[in-house]
Amino acid sequence: MKSVRIRDEFIKLGQLLKLAGLVESGVDAKFVIQDGLVKVNGETDTRRGRKIVSGDVVEYNGETVTVE
Repeated sequence: MKSVRIRDEFIKLGQLLKLAGLVESGVDAKFVIQDGLVKVNGETDTRRGRKIVSGDVVEYNGETVTVE
């Protein structure tokens, strides 16, 4: 399980996937999110702009990222 520390109050889901190294680009993030391949706190979320805050858990492609 990876852990990503954010500086601000929140980070958008697409930006987090890039920051955590789960996707290579924002375009890749857009497609995997739209295709329903990303889970936030155990639930599929198709909104690239979803605000992710400290304590959230994001899952994609067998990898889990915890936000601090």
